[in-house]
Amino acid sequence: MSKNVIFLGWNRPIPGREKESAGHFQEIMALVIQFQQEGTIDSFEPVLLTAHGGDLNGFVLIRGEISKLQELKSTEAWRTHITRAILHTEGFGVIDGVTGEGVSEQMELWTSLIPD
Repeated sequence: MSKNVIFLGWNRPIPGREKESAGHFQEIMALVIQFQQEGTIDSFEPVLLTAHGGDLNGFVLIRGEISKLQELKSTEAWRTHITRAILHTEGFGVIDGVTGEGVSEQMELWTSLIPD
């Protein structure tokens, strides 16, 4: 399993744009499915969180090889969908990360840089 991920997180739709946001969520899921079928990504997992008073209410974790994830992020379709999501969703963000053995590798690097 790939250790590299893209994390798409959001808070909630901007008031008055809920229908647009719901429809666009389906479009983004279709795009991610297409990327998986084409072999651009290994897997993905959408998660909706229960109400908790915080500012993260859902996310999608996309797994893949780092070069393919970078390729994905450079496509016009991806850039267009991300820009659209920013326009109708509060707290929308996209960030790269690691999981699995990538966590231990990153922690090893981090701890090696802590001064004695």
